[in-house]
Amino acid sequence: MQLNNNVTEFILLGLTQEPVRKKIVFVTFLLIYFGTLLGNFLIIATIKTSRALGSPMYFFLFHLALSDTFLSISIGPRMIVDALLKKTTISFNECMIQVFSSHFFGCLEIFILIIMAVDRYVAICKPLRYTIIMSHQVCGALGVVAWVGSCVHSSAQIFLALNFPFCGPNVIDHYFCDLQPLLKLACADTYVVNLLLVSNSGAICTVSFVMVMFSYVIILRSLINHSAEGRKKALSTCISHIIVVILFFGPCIFIYTQPATTFSMDKMIAVFYTIGTPLFKPLIYTLRNAEVKNAMRKVWNMKLISGDK
Repeated sequence: MQLNNNVTEFILLGLTQEPVRKKIVFVTFLLIYFGTLLGNFLIIATIKTSRALGSPMYFFLFHLALSDTFLSISIGPRMIVDALLKKTTISFNECMIQVFSSHFFGCLEIFILIIMAVDRYVAICKPLRYTIIMSHQVCGALGVVAWVGSCVHSSAQIFLALNFPFCGPNVIDHYFCDLQPLLKLACADTYVVNLLLVSNSGAICTVSFVMVMFSYVIILRSLINHSAEGRKKALSTCISHIIVVILFFGPCIFIYTQPATTFSMDKMIAVFYTIGTPLFKPLIYTLRNAEVKNAMRKVWNMKLISGDK
């Protein structure tokens, strides 16, 4: 099919058009962006350098921090710079790259959170077989599946976007390129594609959320038979995971399961899961996890000692 693409760039309206509010957006999200990078970099560096964090849970936490970092990089810098500009434009190719990267790393987070729930289920409900079931080979294979599956999902999103002509207008009422606001500009009927979007992204978010929460319900029920000390440690880890799951999946389900008509609050909800949760996750996993905090202290002390020599 020959596509009539007259649009070479898009105009992003961002979160606001008022000059004063744009300055507030710039300062606020610049601080959030650097806080996100710092928090996730600390987790990545700590897990890589600490021998105490060699369990599968921290292997997947490492990949989750990587995903959060790249998700922030794919959206944050342009959003921050655009807050200083009067007219914010993005080329067609850059827009497609942003659609791909945001869906890729967003989907990767979903798969990693599912795997982390499975890991906690095996560790708590099948402790004697944990090292056999969650071996290094199995963890590596699950990591590869997560990355490849995310690539397949995001490639499908790009295929849907490129399958439509864009002949004008070119104004996107959002702060980054996402498939739903982008398809509003297509010069064709997008009803079927919107159904595919809901059945693809929406179904992935909803089904994954139900699966993860169901697994944690089973885990929490199984803790009744554990000792008080074991129950306390398992609860601390599981509650951290559940908080992250709710913070991430809640906005995703709202955004990607609704019909083609969008709501005024969509942008703010998108901010929460694309900018907010990557900042909150390092705080949740470090403040509620004694092993991570102790490992960070040891790594930091070792660097201070080596620096004094």
